[in-house]
Amino acid sequence: MTELKEIYGYLKELAPLELAEDWDNPGLLVDCGRPVGRVLTCLDITGPVVREAQEKGCDLVVSHHPVIFRPLKALQEGQVPCLLLKAGISAICMHTNLDAAPGGVNDTLAQWMGLREVEPFAEGMGRIGWIEEMSAHQLAQETARILHARVQWADGGKPIRRLALITGSGGSMLEDAIRAGADALLTGEASHHAALDALAAGVTLVAAGHYATEFPVAQTLATRLGDRFRDLEVLVSEMDRDPYHYL
Repeated sequence: MTELKEIYGYLKELAPLELAEDWDNPGLLVDCGRPVGRVLTCLDITGPVVREAQEKGCDLVVSHHPVIFRPLKALQEGQVPCLLLKAGISAICMHTNLDAAPGGVNDTLAQWMGLREVEPFAEGMGRIGWIEEMSAHQLAQETARILHARVQWADGGKPIRRLALITGSGGSMLEDAIRAGADALLTGEASHHAALDALAAGVTLVAAGHYATEFPVAQTLATRLGDRFRDLEVLVSEMDRDPYHYL
C-alpha cells in the first residue's frame, strides 16, 4: 500500500498547482485518509465511475476534470463527492495545471497526432508543431481515425504543415494559433463564429469533441503512476465515457 500523500506529492510534481488557472479547482478534493493499493484514472468522475472503482477495489480515483468545481453549499445523497466519501475512495483532480504541464493533456494529444518540434503557445496551454503536409480533409480523417471521434472541420483552403492544438474547449484560442503561425487548429469544441473567423483567416479549424481530445490523458496518468509506484495497480476507467450519443 502507498500513502495517499505520496501519490498526491508526485502528481503535484508532474503538474504543479501553480500552473492552474485562477478559476480552477485542482488538487486532492476528496481525502478519505486511506492508504492506496489500486488506482483508477479517468477524465470525469461520474456515478458509474465511482461504482466501477468500488467493484474493482480502488482506493483512489485520479481524474482530469475536478469532481468539485463550483462551491458546494450542501452534500446530498447521490452526489458524486458523497458517493466517494461513502465508498471510502479518495479523489485527486489535475485540471488546467495538467493541461499546461510538460507531458500533460496537450502534450499527450500532440504525441498521438505525431507533432514534431513541439512548442507551447497560448500562454503554455496549447501546443504547436510540424506534421507531414496534408489537406484539411486529410487532417480531419486522421484525427477521426486516431481519436476514434466524430469530427467537424472548417477548411482553410491551403496545405497544412504547422498544426496547433489545444484540448477541450479551445476554439477561443484561434487567434493565438494564428499568431503562432499555425495552418490549422485542432481542438475539442469550437463555436460557429470561430469557424467563420478561421475561414476568413484561411486557417483550418478541426473540432473533434471535448471527450475525444482529453480522454487519452487517462492512459498517460496510469502509465506515469504505474512507473513511479511499483506496488500500485493502476487501471484506466472503462465506464468513463463521452456523455454524447451521435447519429
